[in-house]
Amino acid sequence: MPNRDLCFTPATELQRLYRARKTSPLEVMQAVLARVDAVNPRLNAIVTLARESALKEARAATAALKRKSGKLGPLHGVPVTIKDLTHTKGIRTTWGSKVFEHYVPTEDSLIVERLKAAGAIVLGKTNTPEFGAGGNTFNAVFGPTRNPWNPALTCGGSSGGAGVALATGMGPIAQGSDTGGSLRTPAAFCGVVGFRTSPGLVPYYPKLLGWDSIGVTGPMARTVADTALMLSVVAGPDDRSPISYDVDTAAFSRAVKSPSIRGWRIAWTPDLNGLIPVDTEVAQVAEAATRVFRSLGATVESACCDFSEVNDIVLGTRGLSMVANHADKLAQWKDQMQKGLVWNIEQGLALTSRDIAKALTLRTQLWQRVRAFMETRELLILPTVAVPPFPVEQPYPTHINGKPLDNYTQWFFLTYGITVTGLPVISVPCGFTKSGLPVGLQIVGRRRQEAMVLRAAAAFEAAAPWADKTPPVLTA
Repeated sequence: MPNRDLCFTPATELQRLYRARKTSPLEVMQAVLARVDAVNPRLNAIVTLARESALKEARAATAALKRKSGKLGPLHGVPVTIKDLTHTKGIRTTWGSKVFEHYVPTEDSLIVERLKAAGAIVLGKTNTPEFGAGGNTFNAVFGPTRNPWNPALTCGGSSGGAGVALATGMGPIAQGSDTGGSLRTPAAFCGVVGFRTSPGLVPYYPKLLGWDSIGVTGPMARTVADTALMLSVVAGPDDRSPISYDVDTAAFSRAVKSPSIRGWRIAWTPDLNGLIPVDTEVAQVAEAATRVFRSLGATVESACCDFSEVNDIVLGTRGLSMVANHADKLAQWKDQMQKGLVWNIEQGLALTSRDIAKALTLRTQLWQRVRAFMETRELLILPTVAVPPFPVEQPYPTHINGKPLDNYTQWFFLTYGITVTGLPVISVPCGFTKSGLPVGLQIVGRRRQEAMVLRAAAAFEAAAPWADKTPPVLTA
């Protein structure tokens, strides 16, 4: 098969091709590495490439197929990238920070353990803003990651390198993480899929705040089926994660086969009931997706409950996390840390116990409103990001539709607002702006109903396919 075809072959299809002897893990890895060499210098998606170990493992995976010995994992020989916030044994992990510029872990994170056990091959580490704090991927160690649809623009963050790697054929699946939208924003800006699952579904270890329900780790891919496949491998309980829980992992892949949402009730909102302004063109592109859902037999209504207190919830919960994870670094490293990260930490240090109590109380109240709202609806859909990609040199937007934003976090409240509910949410491509930039749609499900979210996403993908669309940087 031509290299381009191999680079854009889904993981689900690679397994069939391997067993049919139509290609091999080594041939795929060589094609992907050639793509990295051709594209990555311009975009800076992969910041640490594990070339030699990846080739060695690809040769071993190819030999295992020839021997036909033993049971092969569901991701056998599939290249995967790992976000540079995630421990990888023997591969540099910097968190995009000068603090850990030369750090090499001695153990894998739990999600990497599971990916390797399923047969996946780690290709390398993808870029992130410092400690994942931000929706634009740049840092003092590696510089910015650029959008493949227009390299002058941001790819989003904080899983920005992962989104770019997927969009440009540097592997079919990628690991990312999400606090305020870090899986979903780059998925939207790069035209791929990012799935923020229920807290605890994918166990997160090591993690300083083991009981935290804000930050999750999980799958990104170019297709919904690959997302489901990856999720089936990394989900399920582990005692190292105190909020992890048992689940029927086979349900995820079943959900994307012949999906139907006929008769489902779906709520649509462009802005979480007026929470923040949304770019007019982004809102129009996302709203067009409602017609697709109607064509699939679903009922779509304009409706949303009250999200007005999200700002206070975010400032309280995010501030608390920033203090726990990073406050001890300020004394020595403040002058070398990103300004946005420093603002986050200092904002957290200024919180009082009353502020934190208020945030946690408001979050509970929001949950009860959302729970009641979703009782009569299978899904809530809305734009992923309030703006299209913006200049890569700009840390974050300061205005939307001419209206000023109050703080550094406000522009991603469409994703952060869903985060604090704890509901499963996937971002899928839903169209393009007039200038050819991808727009993402969030599909939000009921509590712990990942299979339903995947089913809806697969139905939408089948009705409005996007996998054949590739960024112009590949032909430049």
